[in-house]
Amino acid sequence: MSTTTTTSSHSKETLRLFLVRGVVAITWAAVFAAVSGSLTTAVTVGAGILLVLYPLIDVVFSLFDARSQHGSVRQLLVANAAVSAATAVALGVASTAGVSQAFAVFGAWAFVTGAAQVVVAVRRRAQLGNQWPMLLAGSLSTIGGIAFVIAGLVGTPMLSMLVIYAATGGVDFAVQAWLLARRRRRAGHVSPVLSTS
Repeated sequence: MSTTTTTSSHSKETLRLFLVRGVVAITWAAVFAAVSGSLTTAVTVGAGILLVLYPLIDVVFSLFDARSQHGSVRQLLVANAAVSAATAVALGVASTAGVSQAFAVFGAWAFVTGAAQVVVAVRRRAQLGNQWPMLLAGSLSTIGGIAFVIAGLVGTPMLSMLVIYAATGGVDFAVQAWLLARRRRRAGHVSPVLSTS
């Protein structure tokens, strides 16, 4: 298989991955908004399950993404999946203690994974082209992570903050998928979303 064909295949897989991840994140935000309400002290069972599920979603997508990557990008994605898996366990424990504890754990995770996302985006610009949505998503995740930790520590967390966080990230992934689809069309490829090959 030629380098051009391999790159095309990788970008096709990445496009689909970004699109699905964006839709999943937005869906998670909508469902979480419905079950979390305006709780500020305790985490309901439904909200707790969704909190644990969010980093597990990151585990799945990071590992799928890593399959088509090489070198330091692949290693970073695998490491990110490991961090997310550990976070899911920590969130399961923290959610039983209260919203503040869950926020602190979620915030620390958002900061670490956001920083990793920025590094990954920078390193694969040559392969995938414009990465500003991923750079934006990663930067907002690190900033949001700090805000979540502070909110958890001072005791003023609002679960609605997580809804905005997830929805914004989902939109960024969807926009990145659109940019990649446009890049492929300009390069003369069949739209990977519509292609069944």
